[in-house]
Parts: sequence; structure tokens; C-alpha cells
Amino acid sequence: MNQRQIIIAMSGGVDSSVAAALLVEQGYDVTGAFMINYDDKAEGHGECWRPDYRDAVRVAAKLGIPLLRIDCTKEYREQVIGYMLKEYQAGNTPNPDVMCNKYIKFGVWLEKLKEKGFDRIATGHYANIEKKNGQYFLTTAKDENKDQTYFLHQLNQTQLSHIEFPLGKYTKDEVRLLAKKYHLPTAEKAESMGICFIGEISINDFLKDNRIIVQPGNIIKDETEEVIGEHEGLPFYTIGQRHGFTQTGGDQPLFILEKHTQQNELIVGYEDNPKLYKTDLIIQDMHWIIEEEPVFPFDAQVRFRHRQKKQPCRIQKQKNQIMIHCTQPQKAITPGQFVVIYKNSVCLGGGPVTNELP
Repeated sequence: MNQRQIIIAMSGGVDSSVAAALLVEQGYDVTGAFMINYDDKAEGHGECWRPDYRDAVRVAAKLGIPLLRIDCTKEYREQVIGYMLKEYQAGNTPNPDVMCNKYIKFGVWLEKLKEKGFDRIATGHYANIEKKNGQYFLTTAKDENKDQTYFLHQLNQTQLSHIEFPLGKYTKDEVRLLAKKYHLPTAEKAESMGICFIGEISINDFLKDNRIIVQPGNIIKDETEEVIGEHEGLPFYTIGQRHGFTQTGGDQPLFILEKHTQQNELIVGYEDNPKLYKTDLIIQDMHWIIEEEPVFPFDAQVRFRHRQKKQPCRIQKQKNQIMIHCTQPQKAITPGQFVVIYKNSVCLGGGPVTNELP
């Protein structure tokens, strides 16, 4: 195979468009690929991919590269949407973007492209890969605000060995300028919003469309232990969410503190309620990007969500559980939410919160 041959995953957005242009400029033999992940016409939200596909076609034509169209809808529904619905049903807070990267973009996509004779895939993610002593390290992007290593932390050594991230050394502003320099049709395109695979509908509507099982139950105010209303179903709520229920005799907003699945109760309280803040938590299904585990205990930093400033912490291991002690209390940590561990610029890996320490 030609070592300069590469596939660029083109979403129809400005980032993947610029990534493709950079690869062409660098002399690669570039082929574009547009992946269809979601196409559910039956629910009235399908084919939201078509406008993006038209943009990807226009960019490929501008760059003079071929564009493949590959259907991954079956695998996506099984491995990403299936995971998402299962987690919501259990009362957890899932992150479908993490699983999409692990199982689809750098799993199914990569295997389908290998079948077509390609060995390397590039995307418009803001991240970097460094190879040292035979190991691949996932490192943060130049643009800390756009850094996407949080969403990529479940990748393994084999996957990283086949990936290029052309935008890792650029800021978003620089990428916008490059899009104009290359006269790309997507240069002025706005950032995509909403759920990435289904378009501009609410998560609650999506869950209802997929017939997730819900049961109304009591809303309990923690400070007084009184029932102040009825929730629609626990899967529709997440820890830390501002609750819209209007209470009598007070104007302070209420936030979701806990979800008691067995009792089907939603616990709410004021923003300064101690139950909304945690310093200790457990990761059970920890994924390390480097095959050798680090020596425990050690000091590191963590993120609980994309774009969050890295939080200092202490990492320990007991049996098969990774225990994290944060220097400062962290707001709204919820089961199912991914915790990603960093050692300065290196992303070590991460996993979902499965339990909280007393």
C-alpha cells in the first residue's frame, strides 16, 4: 500500500474540511469518506445527514479528491444508541460521543476502510498523537478550549497507530483562517448543535421516540424532606440540572441532587447543598491508553466534562477499582459520567463513575 495514502473522515463541517485540505497540501494521496451513522425516517428525524453530505461533496470537489459514502447505521444503533438507551434507563448519564469514537469512528469505520485497502484514517478532532519507545500517547491539542481528548480517551494502542489528527497543532481561529485561505465552501459554516447523530431535537423527545420505560414519581426537597411535585421519569433528569419546578414560598432555584432509582424519587435542593459536591469517587471499568498501568498512588489531573479545566487529584487503586480524590469539591458528579485522567498534556485514559465513596 502507498504509505502516503489516507482516508479523511469528512462530516461536512469546517474542521474536517480544513483537515482534508491540510493533508492534500502535505502531499498525501487523500480520499474522503462520509459516514452515515443515523437515518431513522420512521421517527421523523431521519436523514439529517443529507445537508452535511452535500457540504462534504462540495469540499471534496473543491479539493479534487474522491468521496466515499459508507453506511454504518446498523452498527451505530447497536453499539452507541443501544448503550445510550441502556444507560438512561438505568438512571445514569451516558456520553454517546465517547462510545462513537471507540466503537464507530475508530472501530467500525476503520475496519470498513481497511476492507477497501486503506490503513490510515484522519479526522478533524483537536488532539495530538505522539509515539515514544514504541508506544502511542494521546496528548492535548494546542487549543485547550477545543481539545477533544476527553471524547477520545477510550482509544487503544492499535487504534492510535492508524490515526492522524491534522488539527492538533492549530487553534479554532487558525482553522477558520485556513478555511478562508483554501476558499472552502464550509469556511463560514456555523458549529453544529444538538445531538450529533439525530439533529435538532431534545434528548427527552429522542428517549420518548425510542420508547424508554419511565414512571412518574415524587420530587422531594432535601432541605425539608417534603414532596413538592411529581417528576416525569428519572431518565429525563441528570444530577446538577436546574429543576424548573416552582415551589411555594421561595424564589431560590432548585437543582437535582440525587436520583433514587429503587424508590423512583427525584431529590432536589439548593445550589449550596453539600450533596451536590463530591471529592471522592470510584471508576470501576478503567481504560488505560498505555498498556502498562501506572504505579499507584500518583498525582494527576482529571476532567469530568469536555472543556472543563483540569482538576488536581490523587489516584489510587484498591482491588480492581480506581479511586480518585479531588483536591477541590466537584459539582454534579453522576454515575455513568466519564472521568478522564491526565498527567499534564498526556491523556492517560478514563472510565465511567460507577459508585461514590461515603
